[in-house]
Order: sequence, then structure tokens, then C-alpha cells
Amino acid sequence: MPDNEMVGIGKDYGIGIALPQESFHVKGMDHCDWGMKKRLSNIFDSKDGRTVMLAFDHGYMMGSTRGLERVDLTIPPLIDHVDVLMATRGALRSMIMPKHQKGVALRCSAGSSVLKDDMSLEVIGVDIEDAIRMDADCMAVQTFIGSENECQSLNNLITAINTGNRYGIPVLGVVAVGKQMERTPKFFLLATRMLAELGAQIVKTYYCKDFEKITAACPVPIVIAGGKKLAEKEALQMTYQAIQEGAKGVDMGRNVFQSTSPEGMAMAVKGIVHGEMNVNEAYELFQEVRNEKSK
Repeated sequence: MPDNEMVGIGKDYGIGIALPQESFHVKGMDHCDWGMKKRLSNIFDSKDGRTVMLAFDHGYMMGSTRGLERVDLTIPPLIDHVDVLMATRGALRSMIMPKHQKGVALRCSAGSSVLKDDMSLEVIGVDIEDAIRMDADCMAVQTFIGSENECQSLNNLITAINTGNRYGIPVLGVVAVGKQMERTPKFFLLATRMLAELGAQIVKTYYCKDFEKITAACPVPIVIAGGKKLAEKEALQMTYQAIQEGAKGVDMGRNVFQSTSPEGMAMAVKGIVHGEMNVNEAYELFQEVRNEKSK
């Protein structure tokens, strides 16, 4: 039987070696069927294979968090600057007009609030029929690798993958990091690879040291989580480094809607992911938009 001493001991990650030529622009998805590819194309740009996601699903566990007191006021001005909206069905149905023509990453796992000590006891909160009614481009399911409830968490993921495959809807496997869980390259190498091998078509995780090994070892696209609020230039630096080291996009939430200029930040992130901007150029764009809006 394998043991935990085997985790993360690989040495040859082929850093810098290009993938074999693929006909489809989304990593590892050459052999998917037409419907799956159509939805993935609503998420990842066909020119560069990358995506900018805007996460505002925080309310399902955090309630009315800062910056999202009025989703109907905060989010619509940002939509033109992103590729995908990551949200709950309740927020989308009640506060976002369905005319935006953007990809939808639908939050499909649900569990305890932040008041509970353990949020890993999640369940599937949206069935496949409602995901279809919502015209979701992917279903987002949180997983707690290494937690006491890992098996239940993975069962949620597998259930979503099985039903998603049946109807051609991709699954975004979200690597959760609890208070007592590791945040090391060894952990993220394990978690991201597990989710991909179980069938997730997209994996969302945190940026960390040796990130190029994590993206190289994961056979499907990795999108980084924005995580806690950082200074704007620091968040842009993280975005730039992640893209340079193999990430296929970002899923920013608090680092956009809690920014001193949410629209400027969304445009700056897009400039790095899709526009080949460096950090200084993106930060200058952010400052220009912030100053213009403040007049």
C-alpha cells in the first residue's frame, strides 16, 4: 500500500517542456465531447487558454461580507472586465441580470457558516437539473483534502463529476484550506493531482512556493484563488507570478471587490492574464482608473 512518505517526492516535473500539440485550447481536454468543450470555451479564452473569474459566492458561508453588502450594485460594473462569474444560484437569480453573456461557475457545494469550527462537512447543495436550468458552464465543488471529513468531501466531488459528465458540464474542484491544514507545495501537489485524477476538469487552488511544479504535475487547468485581501500591487504580483508559472487563470474575489477601485483592479488583473502586461504596467492601469473614478 502507498504511504504518506510517497507524497510529493517526484523530482522530474519537466519544467519548461511544452505540452504535446493539442487541438483544443483547454489543457487536457482534447478528448471531451462537444458540449463539454463548448462550456469550457465559455470559461477559457480561445486565444490564450486563460480565464479571469470573479468570485462573489462568499455569502453562502460568510453572509453579508464587506464589499458584497449590495451585490446588485458592486458586481454589474465589473462584469465587462472578466470572463466568468463564480456565484451561488441565489445571488445570480436575484441580483444579476441574465443578459451578461459571461461564463458561469455555479457554486454547488454547501455547508456550515464561518461561525462553525469545521466547514468541511459540506454537501451537494445544487442538483444537476438546477445547474442545467441555470445554464452553468461549470459546477464548483469544494474539497477538504487531509481533513477528518475528506471522504465525504471527495464523495461530493465525485457525485458532481459523474452527473456533470452525463450532461456535459465540467466540474471545478476547489482545494479548500482549513485552519489546521497544510499550505505547502507538498500538500498542493497532492490535492490538485487528486482532484484532476478523480475527474475534475478544472482545479482551483492557492499560489505557493514551487508553483511551477504544481501546474506541471496537474493534467488539467489550474486557476489560482485570490484568497485574503492583499495590497493591490501585491495581488497583481501574485497574479503575474502564477501565470508565468503555469496557471491558466485567476479567480479573484476580495482582491477585486474590496479594492479601493474594484473596476481598476479587475482591468489590471485582466491586463496580466490576457494582455501580457507586467506588474508595473498593470498597477499603473489600476491607478489611472482609480484616479479617474475619484474625480
